[in-house]
Amino acid sequence: MSSAASGRFATLFRWLGLTLVVLLALQLLAVLAVNGWGEESFRQLVSTTLITQSPMAFVGMLLMLIGARLDEPVPGRTPLRWFVTVVSGVLALLLLITIPVTISGDRALSDQANQALLAQSGQLAMARAQLENPQVIDQVILQGEQAGQIPADASEAEKQQIAKSFMGRQLQQAEDQLKQAENRRDLAANQRRIGGTGTALVLVAAFTLLALVAGL
Repeated sequence: MSSAASGRFATLFRWLGLTLVVLLALQLLAVLAVNGWGEESFRQLVSTTLITQSPMAFVGMLLMLIGARLDEPVPGRTPLRWFVTVVSGVLALLLLITIPVTISGDRALSDQANQALLAQSGQLAMARAQLENPQVIDQVILQGEQAGQIPADASEAEKQQIAKSFMGRQLQQAEDQLKQAENRRDLAANQRRIGGTGTALVLVAAFTLLALVAGL
């Protein structure tokens, strides 16, 4: 590769890298402009923004290092390398701080989901108990007769069988909804733990390594 072409690629890489770093700064600035540190939801939003947008800045600073190496093949501590070192170190520290915030938010969201599922499970248990309640069955029969779903000339045993079948279908639907809610809870918890806390840990290691490479 000629020196002229190398210089053009170096300039291109530096500007592309700087653009990606600026984009991260703008994303964080848009969130931090609200200034709601007293609210848990705001802290979670800052953490999520930092975790999801930091890989973009990592690629940007990697491009800047590549551009610096193309422009200056001999290793040396240039202002650009110092910039990458400092920014990488700051981002690694910020991501390290977000880990306990993410864990705390995950615990709070999990508690809320568990409470909602517990209430739904309690309602389901009450519905099962109503299958053996004669008064509830009589009410269902009366409502079914008024709606034309239960023939008025049917025997009492047939009416009870139809009412119990109707209640059983409703109970099955409620059980299916509970299982779906449990699956959504587990999926959301895995996404927060792996996609949130796990990603933050990987990014801390990546930015720390990048800072060391740029500073040496």
